[in-house]
Amino acid sequence: MRANLATLSGARIGLGLIALVSFSSSTALAQRTVKPVLHGEHWMAITGKPLAATAGALTFNRGGNAVDAACAMLAATSTMWDTLSWGGETQALIYNPHTGEVKGINALGVAPTGATPEFFHKQGMVYPPEYGPLAAVTPGTPGGLMVMLAEYGKLSLAEVLAPAMEMARGYPIEKSQADNIESRRELLATWPGSKKVFLPHFDANDTSKRAAPEAGEIFRQPELLATLQKLVDAEAEALAAGKTRKQAIQAAYDRFYRGDIAQQLVAGSAKFGGLMTMQDLDRWQVHIEEPVTTNYKGIDVYKLTTWVQGPVMLQALNMLEKIDIKSMGYNSARYIHTLYQVMNLAFADRDFYYGDPYVPPVEPIAGLLSKKYADQRRALINPERNDVSIKPGDPYPFQNGKNPYLDLLKKWQPNPPKAIAEGAEGFQQSSLMTPDEAFLAGTTSIQAADAEGWVVSVTPSGGWIPAFIPEGTGIGLSQRMQSFVLDKAINPFNVVQPGQRPRATLTPSLALKDGKPLMAFSVQGGDTQDQNLLQFFLDMVEFKMNVQQAAEAHNILSYQMQSSFGAHQSEPGRVQVTPRVSEWDRAELGRMGYKVEVVERTYSPITAIWLDQKHGTLWGGASEQGDDYGIAW
Repeated sequence: MRANLATLSGARIGLGLIALVSFSSSTALAQRTVKPVLHGEHWMAITGKPLAATAGALTFNRGGNAVDAACAMLAATSTMWDTLSWGGETQALIYNPHTGEVKGINALGVAPTGATPEFFHKQGMVYPPEYGPLAAVTPGTPGGLMVMLAEYGKLSLAEVLAPAMEMARGYPIEKSQADNIESRRELLATWPGSKKVFLPHFDANDTSKRAAPEAGEIFRQPELLATLQKLVDAEAEALAAGKTRKQAIQAAYDRFYRGDIAQQLVAGSAKFGGLMTMQDLDRWQVHIEEPVTTNYKGIDVYKLTTWVQGPVMLQALNMLEKIDIKSMGYNSARYIHTLYQVMNLAFADRDFYYGDPYVPPVEPIAGLLSKKYADQRRALINPERNDVSIKPGDPYPFQNGKNPYLDLLKKWQPNPPKAIAEGAEGFQQSSLMTPDEAFLAGTTSIQAADAEGWVVSVTPSGGWIPAFIPEGTGIGLSQRMQSFVLDKAINPFNVVQPGQRPRATLTPSLALKDGKPLMAFSVQGGDTQDQNLLQFFLDMVEFKMNVQQAAEAHNILSYQMQSSFGAHQSEPGRVQVTPRVSEWDRAELGRMGYKVEVVERTYSPITAIWLDQKHGTLWGGASEQGDDYGIAW
């Protein structure tokens, strides 16, 4: 029997650790923040860029609800290339106050016609590529925005897109974004559509001259503006013909996915070897779906299902619920060790069992979220040592089934073999991202809430710089194809095939208490997302931080799971902490077998809204890391 994790600070550690635990806990609870808590009564809008948050505020002032505001922020942040673009993907959770239900929005694109393991192997690849037209799944964000707006919003598409269209006419670009473009100029210059948008000062005769916009320069996107204008025109024509609001938004949707915009996307992609067809765009659809949920100490936590990594947080909470983590002390060695083990047990399941639930085989989600399965997984934790060989479990018996992949499960390795693709001896797939950059790739986050009771959490992504833009569209295509695998031995549920969604990292979150909204929270950061969100949630629930303290809290990061990007690396035992973790605790982690790295930042920008059920007000938090910003009234 393993030792009870709730009593791990026992006799071996003694009074020294007790003093450290006490100090650690008190400093966490008294933590001062760089940014103040955002307070509001009527509405709140938070996202990754100040101008995009302003778009949300403007939309509320037009009379829109939280869904309208979230859509306006999504449009604005996509226009600003805030590590995403209009050709990326959108994932959302929406609380409807009129029904008391939480619904999920699945607007992740699918692999196009011809995207098979055999195709990529013939290209000499062991994973789909990171960038370019072959990295693109079908665009999801335009469809996701329009479906959310039509089903749950109040305003017209023209009203919601107005701030983004004004920005497409021109806005002063930030230094970080301008410099990011300049750093990718060589690749961007190979695609005429991207070159035209991003490199207005490109001079083939003088490569020493800056090609990207300068900080503060008005960044203009006339082709994107023309595309957005086509959507607004389609809506206006439908309304003039007597169509309803929803039918008019559907007309705009059809123009993007079945009309002249689709034709431009397909032709522009095909010109550079892309696989996307008109049939792919026509067949793709947004799903309004039931989220998955678990209850942690009286709080119902909602996530999207296995087409993203969201269920890992629920699995981790199920394992943690019976552990007295608070008594271990905030960010003590024992607390960090427990978090690390629990997270990696959940992520090992993600790496083998998660995939698109709309395409066979069917993921064993009921078993994965069973609390009895959590008991079994928790029992595997060694209280004294990191387990560098954590493997997926077998959830099938916990849903009265038999695992059809036991043979693959027995052979599964934390680090998939770097096999050479058939016919590509000596080929080494290059990566533009370092392993750390891959773990943190892309994404922004959006939170919105209003006095009527609507609450929205969105984690959009895809089409980050360097994005491939089909000429004439202004639309940067997604790079999500790289999250597929080509070998079922790695994950039989996530092997690329036409019409399937890749298992993404994108993971909005809602929490309810007594059936009423309590929290909306999400974060950017690739494979670190649910690590940060789990710790944010525990900081608020277990350590009683306020929403801004939790958004700025110094988390720990595991790199033991397989990366969802690039070469899908895994680094067992590697843990990042900040200097706030004491030298004693770092030494203790080293004794337990960890490769401890001390870095200044371990957390991506979290955005969150806490709904004060006692006073009926809104509290907002946004990490001081990055440009995340909120506005409230």
